[in-house]
Amino acid sequence: MPHLSTDRLELITFTAGMMQAATSTREELEQATGYPVVIGYPSETYKEILPYKIQRYRDFPEENEWEGLIVHKQDQRIIGDMGFRRSTDNPKEIELGYSIVSAYEGKGYATEMAKAIIEWGLNLEGIERIIASCDPNNAASARVLEKAGFTSLGEREGKVYWST
Repeated sequence: MPHLSTDRLELITFTAGMMQAATSTREELEQATGYPVVIGYPSETYKEILPYKIQRYRDFPEENEWEGLIVHKQDQRIIGDMGFRRSTDNPKEIELGYSIVSAYEGKGYATEMAKAIIEWGLNLEGIERIIASCDPNNAASARVLEKAGFTSLGEREGKVYWST
């Protein structure tokens, strides 16, 4: 992943090695990245899916170039992550995923970084569209997706689906 930078944030590549460190302790992730990590990142739920992501990067190594850690420039701390994975339905689509630590939610950080990564992602060779999904009751995530330029495709199977 190229180093993406916005007014308030930077996105650095979240390598499989960093993910492995994140499954252990915050201190190990700090050592692996060289950045302090805000308390609460990664969440316990996210830690549970990291082994899946590590295996996915072994199976699809190009996707490791699509995953980043969000660094708050002023605080110089990791506050979340954002990235893409290839769609299982269409090889010309990639799916956006992200998380922000709750202490940094509601300040426009997810929207700010989403706009930057979407612009970058739509310029990847062979990619025509970016998709996303969120829970129907997650109004904050829906607002992020709307502000980042996504259009709702409607709800199915308990999720709201979005597209650029």
